[in-house]
Amino acid sequence: MNDSQQQSERVVVGELHRVNPVLARITAPNPGMMTGPGTNTWIVGGEDRVVVDPGPDDPGHLEAVVAAGEGRIRAILVTHAHPDHSPGALRLREMTGASIMAHPAELTGIRDEGLDADQDLDEGDRLDGDDFTLHCLHAPGHASDHLCFLLENDRILLAGDVVMDSNTVVISPPDGNMTDYLATLERLRDLDVDAIAPGHGRLLRPAAAVFQAVIDHRLERERMVLDAVRAGDTLIQDMVARIYTHVPEALQRVARGSVQAHLEKLRVDGLVSGEGQGPWHVPGD
Repeated sequence: MNDSQQQSERVVVGELHRVNPVLARITAPNPGMMTGPGTNTWIVGGEDRVVVDPGPDDPGHLEAVVAAGEGRIRAILVTHAHPDHSPGALRLREMTGASIMAHPAELTGIRDEGLDADQDLDEGDRLDGDDFTLHCLHAPGHASDHLCFLLENDRILLAGDVVMDSNTVVISPPDGNMTDYLATLERLRDLDVDAIAPGHGRLLRPAAAVFQAVIDHRLERERMVLDAVRAGDTLIQDMVARIYTHVPEALQRVARGSVQAHLEKLRVDGLVSGEGQGPWHVPGD
């Protein structure tokens, strides 16, 4: 897919979109401010098949996934246990007999409390099919249990919520960690990856440029947060009002979480002190 193809690609809910002979996408019917057009469920393989992120527990969506699997689904992989990515895993297991595989870390914030994995996955694990190999990468930041899966021969990264198409990923404590997130972005940027298959939206490329753009955006936001503290803002609500001047009320909670994540990273870096919603200060003030 070249840049013009990427621009023209449409995400159609419920439609099987084939990227190549071993990778296809079905988008779930859960569009929204946080999910874009909906959650992408990725189907990997030809003879042996695995599903990455079954999405919400929506019977119609899962029936479409089963149909696309053609009786060959042997594993259900979860990038992270958020309610838009993993709740469909239990029903899909019932429908196919496939094993659920996920990272063992337990989230303490927003999470899919019903997720019941049959097998743990972590950094360095791999899954081999007749016509594909997936390498498992632990990619914390958006969530502590977040995994990515690298499709080896095609150099496509199934990235979950590390990046999104045309939107910014939420990084919000307690499970979101900005220090971890930037380290994950830098690591993935430096991999030999051609394209990114995100959890929401279209295929993204060139991968290194996409990751670098997100890094640049986050570092610029970090600078704005630090400038706000230096200007005398001590409470997160005041920093949000200064920085996010055009954010609708419905996204204010998300913005507060993002600012807190930046402040916690700045605290690790020794540039601010404080906790929670505030007060936050520059050390020595």
